[in-house]
Amino acid sequence: MATTSFFNATSTSHPLSPTIRPISSHRRLQFVPLSPCSYAKLARCRVGPVGQRRLTGRMSIRCGAVKTIGQSEFSTEVLESELPVLVDFVADWCGPCRLIAPAVEWASQEFEGRIKVVKIDHDANPQLIEKYKVYGLPTLILFKNGQEVPDSKREGAITKAKLKEYLDSLLESTTVA
Repeated sequence: MATTSFFNATSTSHPLSPTIRPISSHRRLQFVPLSPCSYAKLARCRVGPVGQRRLTGRMSIRCGAVKTIGQSEFSTEVLESELPVLVDFVADWCGPCRLIAPAVEWASQEFEGRIKVVKIDHDANPQLIEKYKVYGLPTLILFKNGQEVPDSKREGAITKAKLKEYLDSLLESTTVA
């Protein structure tokens, strides 16, 4: 009997990846409404022969309050914002970016009402990368009143505790370049 892949998130499958047999017609499926986060988890999984799930591809769906924006939304979301905005420059292929993602999500919830947090994809927005001189990833920059806060640029991975110290010190300062 031929086997087929189930909901593969990548365009090509790995030759050693498990596959499943087509479901026979006598079994019934129940569909339960899922959150977007659950759909993202399912999209990254492949079901094995005995119902085991294994992670396969990566998805760009993010769960939480951090919004990913582009060049077209930058002026309205960042420069015209009433709140200070923490901009996280990231890329899908960047390991340290994925490493600090939970800390950035935490910061968006912890500092809700005090700052807004957005992500900008490095590869899709070369003009912003050039304008703000982003040379390393991940890069965090705080904007207040439409301008970059002096000495707010931070490159590289950061722990949750260091991120809290970083944001507390920047939010106390009121000077803008």
